[in-house]
Amino acid sequence: MSVKILSKKTRVIDQTTPPLERQMKHILLTTIAAVVLTANAQARKPNLVVIYTDDQGSIDINAYGAKDLITPAMDSLCRDGVRFTQFYSAAAVCSPSRAALLTGRVPKRAGVPGNVSSHPGGRGALPTDQVTMAEIFKDAGYATAHIGKWHLGFTPPTMPNAQGFDYSFGHMGGCIDNYSHFFYWVPPNRHDLYQNGKEVWRTGDYFPMLMVDEAAKFMEVNREKPFFMYWAINLPHYPLQGTEKWRRRYAHIKDEKRRRYAAFMSSMDEAIGDLLEEIDNLGLRENTIVVFQSDHGHSVESRTFGGGGNSGPYRGAKFSFFEGGIRVPAMIRWPGKIPAGQVRGQMSISVDWLPTLTELAGVALPKRKFDGKSLVKVIQSDTAKSQHSEFHWMGTGNNPQWAVREGNWKLIGNPRDPTVTSPLSKENKLFLVNLSIDVGEQNNLRNTHPDQLNRLKAIHNRWVVDLRGSN
Repeated sequence: MSVKILSKKTRVIDQTTPPLERQMKHILLTTIAAVVLTANAQARKPNLVVIYTDDQGSIDINAYGAKDLITPAMDSLCRDGVRFTQFYSAAAVCSPSRAALLTGRVPKRAGVPGNVSSHPGGRGALPTDQVTMAEIFKDAGYATAHIGKWHLGFTPPTMPNAQGFDYSFGHMGGCIDNYSHFFYWVPPNRHDLYQNGKEVWRTGDYFPMLMVDEAAKFMEVNREKPFFMYWAINLPHYPLQGTEKWRRRYAHIKDEKRRRYAAFMSSMDEAIGDLLEEIDNLGLRENTIVVFQSDHGHSVESRTFGGGGNSGPYRGAKFSFFEGGIRVPAMIRWPGKIPAGQVRGQMSISVDWLPTLTELAGVALPKRKFDGKSLVKVIQSDTAKSQHSEFHWMGTGNNPQWAVREGNWKLIGNPRDPTVTSPLSKENKLFLVNLSIDVGEQNNLRNTHPDQLNRLKAIHNRWVVDLRGSN
C-alpha cells in the first residue's frame, strides 16, 4: 500500500520565519501529516478471500477429527482463527449452495433451488437480478475475482464477469478432469476452461496448481487496493486425481475409495497452503480475512468409488438433509482482529458470510431481504447467542426433501440417505430428532413427540408461505 505523506521539500520551513510562527507551522504540518496517514490507514479496507471446497466430508480435516489425513494448511486456519462445529450449508448439492453463499439468501429466494446445467446455454442459472458478494464489494471499491468452479450459469449474462467479478478463471460446469479440463459427466463431453468468458487451453497442467497461479497473479496485481476473491476449489469432487506425491503417501490405506480421496484431500490442502503462503509473501496476512467452508457433505456417487469422505458421527452425505449432507467444516481467520484458536458451537449458516464480511469490512448492505445474519458477535464470543432461532432447507422435484431445525430439534420431510442401499420406510417420511441426544439421527421420535413434530411442521409451513410471497 502506498501512503501519501508530505514531501521532504514541503516539510522544510523558512528559518527566517519568527520562532512562534515557525513553531505553529511545524505543529500544523505535523497534524496534517498525521491526519493524512490516519485517513489512508482507515481507507484501506481488508482483503477478502473465500475458499469454498467441493464435496468435502464433515470431519475431513485433522482439526475436525480426521485421524488418517494430512491437512496442515486447513488446520492452520483453525489454529489462527475461529472454527465452527455447527455450521451448515444452505443446500446439499452444488449450485444452490453456491447461490446461497454469494447472495446471502436461501437457494429458493436466490433463484437457484437445484443444480443448473453444466452445458453452454443449458437450463438454470443465478438470475441476473440477484445481487452477489462480488457486486457488493465491487461497488465498495474492491477488485473482484472468481477462481475455480462456477456452476451458476453458462450464458454470457450469467457467467462470472456479468455477476460482479472483474476477473474469472475456471470451469463453468459442475466438474472437470484436472489435466485435460474436460467435462465428463452428462454427454456430450467437452472442454471447459474459461478466462473472462473466453475458452482457454492449458492441457496437461494440474488444475489445482493453475488455480493457485491465477489467484497469486490476481493478488499481486491488486495488492495496493482491497480485493475480494472467491476461490471455489473443485476438490475433493470427483474425479479423485491426487498428485503422485500424495498417492504414494497414502498407499498404505487398504480401502481404495478412502485412499484415493485422502490423496486428493491432501493435494487440495497443499494448494491451499500455497495460497496462504502467497498471501504472507505479499505482506497481506494481517489485512486479509480468509473464510473457509465446504459446499456440502461428501459424495458417495459411483465416481468416488462409493464414497471416500467421512461424516464422522453424522448420518448421510451429499444430497441428504441429514447432518452428514449439510453440516460442514467452516472457519474464519483475520490475524490480530478476531480470536485465534477458538471454537464456536452456535448454529451458523453459509448465508451468514455475506453480512458478516460486509460488517467486518465496513461495507453497507443493499436494501433487500437477506436470510443471512452477521456472525461478528459469535466470532468474538463463545457465549454470544446464535443469530438463528431456526433454519430451513428445501429440495426440488416431486415430493421434495425438506428440513427445519429449531434449537436442538430437527424435522426432515421425505428424507434421503444415500449412504444406505434401501430407501427409508414410509414410517420415516417424517423424521424427528433431538440433536442434543442423537447427533447421529438414528432414532425417529415422531411417535413419542407428536406435539414437537406438529410444531416444527407448522413453523416450516409458515416459512414456505413467506418464501413464496417475498423476493
